[in-house]
Amino acid sequence: MEQINIKERIILGIDPGTAVMGYGLVKETGSKIELISLGVVKMEKIDDHMLKLQRIFEKTVQLIDNYHPDCLAIEAPFYGKNIQVMLKLGRAQGIAMAAALSRNVTITEYAPRKIKQAITGNGNATKEQVAAMLQTLLKFKETPDFLDATDGLAVAVCHSFQKISTGTGKSGSKKSYSGWETFVKDNTSRVAAPIKFKK
Repeated sequence: MEQINIKERIILGIDPGTAVMGYGLVKETGSKIELISLGVVKMEKIDDHMLKLQRIFEKTVQLIDNYHPDCLAIEAPFYGKNIQVMLKLGRAQGIAMAAALSRNVTITEYAPRKIKQAITGNGNATKEQVAAMLQTLLKFKETPDFLDATDGLAVAVCHSFQKISTGTGKSGSKKSYSGWETFVKDNTSRVAAPIKFKK
């Protein structure tokens, strides 16, 4: 009987934050997913925002160098009323993405609602419901100190589910970037034509 070569890939999921960054790593073998690691990077004791960003960058690079993920799945900052919080979250996300790009790791971004929907079937699920579903799916008992760890893991699992559910890894409600040129080529309808001014 001929041996079929099942493709494996490691997915790093990150839930970016400036107080706590959650992360999770899964190994996908065909349609099977197994947990490699999950945890948090705590930054509450760091007062300087720039030092927090440095910590996010260093920790993301360290995770990539240790586990050699094939891709990074990251949670998009949610739209809140507090502009300052959104700005800080956007910076945290950007720094994690820059760390992945520095190691040539492809990045896919998911909206928080999309992640909850993929894991629990409910886009309004609580962090606790997401964590409970992940424990059932990946058969782990230990409860992490922070639900931010399972949030990071949820992004990785969500990314894996996209490939399994569509069979291609392409989904309309996520964004993948490997460079600006690729984005422009894939999104010609979204890129505005140059404005011509009348003289």
